[in-house]
Amino acid sequence: MPRRYLALWFPFLATDRLRRTGAIPAFGAPAEKPYVLVETQHNALRLVDCDRRALDLGLARGLTLADARARIPDLVALEAEPQADRQFLEALAAFCDRFTPLAALDEPHGLMLDITGCAHLFGGEEGMVGLVRRVMDRMGLSLKAAIAGTPDAARACARFARGGIIPPGQDEAALRPLPVAALEAEAETVIALSRAGLKRLADLAERPSETLSARFGEGLAMKLRRILGHEDRRIVPLRPPPDCVVERHFAEPFADTASLEAEVTRLIGEAARVLEARGEGGRVFEIAFFRSDGAVRRLAIETGRPSRDAKALLRLYRERIEALADPLDPGFGFDAIKLAVPVCEPLNTPQHSLDGRAVEEEAVADLVDRLVTRFGRDRVLRFAAQDTHHPVRAAKALSAAAPLSQAPWPEPEPAEPPARPLQLFEPPQPVEAIAEVPDGPPIRFRWRRLTHDVARAEGPERIAPEWWRDGSDEPMRDYYRVEDAQGRRFWLYRTGFYEADSAPPRWFLHGLFA
Repeated sequence: MPRRYLALWFPFLATDRLRRTGAIPAFGAPAEKPYVLVETQHNALRLVDCDRRALDLGLARGLTLADARARIPDLVALEAEPQADRQFLEALAAFCDRFTPLAALDEPHGLMLDITGCAHLFGGEEGMVGLVRRVMDRMGLSLKAAIAGTPDAARACARFARGGIIPPGQDEAALRPLPVAALEAEAETVIALSRAGLKRLADLAERPSETLSARFGEGLAMKLRRILGHEDRRIVPLRPPPDCVVERHFAEPFADTASLEAEVTRLIGEAARVLEARGEGGRVFEIAFFRSDGAVRRLAIETGRPSRDAKALLRLYRERIEALADPLDPGFGFDAIKLAVPVCEPLNTPQHSLDGRAVEEEAVADLVDRLVTRFGRDRVLRFAAQDTHHPVRAAKALSAAAPLSQAPWPEPEPAEPPARPLQLFEPPQPVEAIAEVPDGPPIRFRWRRLTHDVARAEGPERIAPEWWRDGSDEPMRDYYRVEDAQGRRFWLYRTGFYEADSAPPRWFLHGLFA
């Protein structure tokens, strides 16, 4: 299947965005003045964007504001906001996710969509372009759209031609008449080509590629090949394509919440059947609601383990809806819903044991998933083992929805007591201890005004610091597991050694076994 790309070019993106916010009057309003956006370039205020009226009056991007005011005294100049324009363009890319999961920014004022295999869902390429035009017109945006076999060909057709649909395999014939400005090279390069009599892409296509590369660099020759359809490149989408996608498109927008949940239920069931056929389960489920006014609302559901249980996922969806601080507003209605599963993992059908442990584990996992959905992934934590010998860093609190750690929990030897205590003090608490020298276990120690006589002791276990984190000056520790006369068990360590002409070692209580 030949690849097809849809280029969307918004020639008045910045001014259209300001019109949507009310900062600029609607186009065609009575006594409308020309509006331009300016920013400082080379120590002068220059025009970086103009609305239609300003362009009709002869203004152009790059002109100084002083020259523009000399021509049009009633010109209205506003400060440009590149970051706001980019955020608005990203919002448009999110809305175009309803057409294809492969949508990328085509800066400064465009989008590039990989629509390979997607056009038939919208009545073919003509139907897709017509739908996009109607939606953008409803949002108050000026648009030029083109479909071609390569991203560069579609961009050139949208920016430097009238747009339209180029049939597969006819990119070169359709784009050869374009001016050399379609290469979007430096101004000096365009001037040099024009002075040499090379004013169209057809003139360059008839010249040997090696000649162009030697004179203007390989970048110009590569750009020409891509525009004429001789070389393709892949776009980098803003969002990675999900492993599984199911969606619904509606002829008329609807705002009934009961119908909305029914459609979500169908999508969840369909996704579950697809995952079951693959032998997989999802870890993240993202539901996107596309409103008719261009707004997109996304709700994510995470599970602590791979899942394709439709009933459990529907419960999590309801929990997510109830926990929303900003309720799901249908506005003028939703005209598309998409369920994506960006993270999938292998999932085999579990075989429950007769002792019921698997059933209990599933119940606990379902409870964790509901808590994460209601309170957020960063508020429900679990401990995971870390691959380190340092006792403090041996466990780390992670989100309950995060993937399981590969490091296993250490298990004691059969019939042996645990090597690490259940409770650790952070920081370790200093104690006064009497011990045999030079490196014997403590005989007696005082902690919290109480004196403990040691009945049994095991050690020492020498633990060196992680020098790549703590530095080379961090002392080593000699740990002891001790039990006092009353049967209480402690985990103590000593820093330093009993040596002449040196400070005596210090003792600390790091944890309690019981």
